[in-house]
Amino acid sequence: MASTIKYECQKCGSIREVAEDVEKVPECCGRPMLIDEPLDVCEASFSAEDSRMDTMGEPCDDGRSGKI
Repeated sequence: MASTIKYECQKCGSIREVAEDVEKVPECCGRPMLIDEPLDVCEASFSAEDSRMDTMGEPCDDGRSGKI
């Protein structure tokens, strides 16, 4: 079975799986779709006592999106 890549429309949120060997990026709502990659789980606290002023890391999933 061939591997697939998940793409997500940034406008309407629809998700499409395409075979990995397909070179053309699918389009939705008149725009190219983006690869739907899960974010790393955040390990930093969001409370005022533990501010993230010294941690200038990449975006992460803080669990509020509801996506699994």
